[in-house]
Formats: sequence, C-alpha cells, structure tokens
Amino acid sequence: MTNTYPQALTIAGSDSDGSAGMQADLHTFFARNVYGASVITACVAGNSYGIHASIPMPTDFIDQEFQDLADDYHIRAAKTGMLADSELINDVVRNYQQADFGPLVVDPVIMTKHGNQLLEESAFETLRTKLLPLATVLTPNFYEVEKIAEITIHSDADMVAATQKMQTMGAKNIIAKGSHAIANQTVVRDFVLLESGESFWLSQPYHDTDRVNGTGDSLSACITAELAKGTPMKQAIALAKAFVNTAIGNPIEVGHKFGPINHWAAQRASYDQL
Repeated sequence: MTNTYPQALTIAGSDSDGSAGMQADLHTFFARNVYGASVITACVAGNSYGIHASIPMPTDFIDQEFQDLADDYHIRAAKTGMLADSELINDVVRNYQQADFGPLVVDPVIMTKHGNQLLEESAFETLRTKLLPLATVLTPNFYEVEKIAEITIHSDADMVAATQKMQTMGAKNIIAKGSHAIANQTVVRDFVLLESGESFWLSQPYHDTDRVNGTGDSLSACITAELAKGTPMKQAIALAKAFVNTAIGNPIEVGHKFGPINHWAAQRASYDQL
C-alpha cells in the first residue's frame, strides 16, 4: 500500500513570513487533506510590511529536488508559483517534462493584483512560450490576463476574448480572475474556460480587507490538491474559489500591515454542495 495517500507538489519560493509562496501552498494542501511536497526555487526574507531580500536556488539543487521526489513519491498533481528568471523557468520546464507528476497548475505570478509587474520582460516571454503550454490549469489575475493576452479588458466580452486567446497559447483550462479595483465593489467575478469548451462565471462576495496575502497561491494550490484527489476539473475550480473566499472572509490578525488569509476557516467549511 505504499504511496496510496494523495500527494501534491508546489514548485515555488519559500516566504519567511508564511503568508504566501510555498508556505501558503502547503497550508492549503493540508487543509484539503493532501500530503504536500515542495521544490524550493528561492528563499524570500520578508514580513507583513514587505519583501526585503531574496535569493534563488541553484539549478543543480532544484534538479536534485525533482529527482529525489521522482525516485520516492507518487506526486499526482503539481503547481508552480513565482519563478525568478528565464533560466529557472527553463529548468523547471525540463524537470517537469521528465517527471511523472500529473497535471500542472500554473499560477503565472507576473503581476500583483494591483498591477505592479513582478517578472522581468525576458522571463515573461519564456513563461508565456515555454511554461504556459504545459498548463493543465492557468490561474492569472486580472492584470496578468491583460498582459498575457495583450488585450485591455473593459467588459465581460473582453475577458472572454482574452481567455480564449490564452487557450490558443496552450493552456487547457483557465480561471481568469476578475478585477479587485472596482468602485463600490460587492462581488468578485472570475471567468472559467474549460478544455471541453464549456465556460461560466464564478462569483463570490468582495471583502474589503488587507488580510489577502497568499490568495492567488492558495487558489492554485487548492485546485492542485483537488486534482491530486481526482476531483473533476469544474468542481475543483469552483471549490477553490469558495475555499479562498472563505479564507479571506474570516481574517486572522497576524502581522502589522498586509496579513495572511485564514486557511483554518476554509478548512472547517463544507463544500460538498459544489
């Protein structure tokens, strides 16, 4: 009965404050009853005020992490987080293609939810041409949708067109996250396009809070965990949306400024109706 328990992998940076990156992914895996393994791509020093230092892992070390997991574990789904540069993206792509780690969820981590670019332009092109085509699921935020699809979004029709364009780039299933910068906002609406051609909108209440660190990481990690358990794609995406909204809507007071979401509240909630 070796390796029968569901196992998922996060390929991401380690955040010292525990609110985002690999730590948020592992919190989410645990909350969804999946064993979480990790390939650490970078180490980040920071707290609720911001990031103050970071260092990438050498590619030969990353290669060894992949090899050790492939030699022993049965990874049933994997996800990527922030990948610092083109060399790292290419290395992760090569290792993933050699391993048998199941479907891949790509959280592109190109731009913040406020529209600030995180990835240098050369690395962005590598991500779009090398990593995106491997995505079983792509989870871009509003500004990343605009950046990847090269479409300025003013309407629902624009969002639909941008998502369809990203699918032609190779991503099979896409959840394109809606804007969080609408005046008097009461809901957040995400557009989902499945590989089958089915599409739909997901809506959840908007929470006006600064306890939102790790929301994108946790959404993609929840989808990954559900796929590792064999949950159907449509249900996995809807459940992840509800999971993260619950975690945002029940804040915990950790840190002085921008805090983490509450994975414990999301863990206790029931999503059997989805």
